[in-house]
Amino acid sequence: MNTNIIRSFIIGSAIVITALILGSSFKNRNLKQDTISVTGLGSKDFISDEMSWGGSFDASAMDAKEAYSLISQDKEKVKAFFYSKGFKAGEFAFGGVNFSKSFRTITTKDPDGAERSEEVFDGYRASQNVFFRAQKNPDLMKKIETVMDKTAELINSGVQFEPSAAQYTYSDLSSLKHSLIEAGAKDAMQRAEKIVNTADGDLGKLKDASMGVFQITAKGSTDEDSYGGNFDTSSKEKSARIRVRLTYNLD
Repeated sequence: MNTNIIRSFIIGSAIVITALILGSSFKNRNLKQDTISVTGLGSKDFISDEMSWGGSFDASAMDAKEAYSLISQDKEKVKAFFYSKGFKAGEFAFGGVNFSKSFRTITTKDPDGAERSEEVFDGYRASQNVFFRAQKNPDLMKKIETVMDKTAELINSGVQFEPSAAQYTYSDLSSLKHSLIEAGAKDAMQRAEKIVNTADGDLGKLKDASMGVFQITAKGSTDEDSYGGNFDTSSKEKSARIRVRLTYNLD
């Protein structure tokens, strides 16, 4: 067998093998395209069963001991106020006393008319916080919600009370997430079945599944889903949702 015949045989074999490889790749590419991806939504409205709230008050004096004495007196007034509203010992707690120095700016004029500003010590400021937390306790939560709008009455006792915003949370987020994922997957599967049945096709095995970020917003909110997820704590009544994406092979 001469060299030209051998060379022709090798080239011909290479062409056949290349054709087989390309044909197989083309076939696999088409197989990969025989899929359907559908997004389902799992959502639920719920009511928070945990709540935290509180406020702060402060007192000022030129002497640190006097400022502490004043804040201690205010603490007793605040305590008496909440007792009068039906709260019991153990249903709220006080934080430690914080101290800070206060300064005020004095502006004077030089004989030539130029202004000069100077920071002057203006006494000590003592502040303290009071905290409330209700966990799976509807009665305590209701008492907190009732008193939130009445703290202005403390002004009559000489206490400058600054209430904070209430924070509402839910104790069993884990179970809530699981139920939403299940609902979202079921919704996606039903959507896929409807689409395929309408086109006279057959739904194959699940190929891939993914889910979006857990979203919690106020009930009835029109806020769009956030890339990092929403976690509303300002509303007692909330809505939770999650999107599940399923990809199926087509038979």
